[in-house]
Amino acid sequence: MGISVESAALVVIDVQNDFCEGGALAVADGDAVVAPINAVLPRFGVRVLTQDWHPGDHLSFAGNHPGADPFSLTEMPYGPQVLWPTHCVQGSDGAEFHPRLVTRSADLVIRKGFRREIDSYSAFYENDHVTCTGLAGYLRERGVKSVCLAGLATDFCVAYSAVDAVSAGFDVTVLEDACRGIDLDGSLAVAMTNLQDAGVRLARTSDVTG
Repeated sequence: MGISVESAALVVIDVQNDFCEGGALAVADGDAVVAPINAVLPRFGVRVLTQDWHPGDHLSFAGNHPGADPFSLTEMPYGPQVLWPTHCVQGSDGAEFHPRLVTRSADLVIRKGFRREIDSYSAFYENDHVTCTGLAGYLRERGVKSVCLAGLATDFCVAYSAVDAVSAGFDVTVLEDACRGIDLDGSLAVAMTNLQDAGVRLARTSDVTG
């Protein structure tokens, strides 16, 4: 069944150098999302890009916790937090969008994770699930009723964004062929279950019409 882009937005999640080949937190085959995203981007009337934008002393970085290993867990005031390799530092090349990603037609760029004390996977809320990015309000003001999501990584920022978009009242679809996952200790299977439970539809970019 085709996906109509009428009253729909495409939200492209974190297609940045550090998440692609050679990056500090590279997602396997991450570069492969660029072509399908570019193919469908012009079909949407509302186009949003998100960008991880961390200060160098961000508390989600393992390097800022002496003795902590990357991908280990720590406890933050808002709950468990994966400690990541340092990535997407503000102003760095790693934080820039993938050079082949078409960015000139974006209506809005949402930068997230810029508060030192809190990480931000979702395009809608930071990891405390309270601090909002303002994206939901923007989309409503633009008359958006449906959200399609693509980008990196499926099991973290894409999945968190999708579930939050449902909670915000949008009809939500994840374009599977335009996403790639990290699969950290089974995180991909957990994410897919969470998406299904939330009522998120899974589709492919070939299903986009309009």
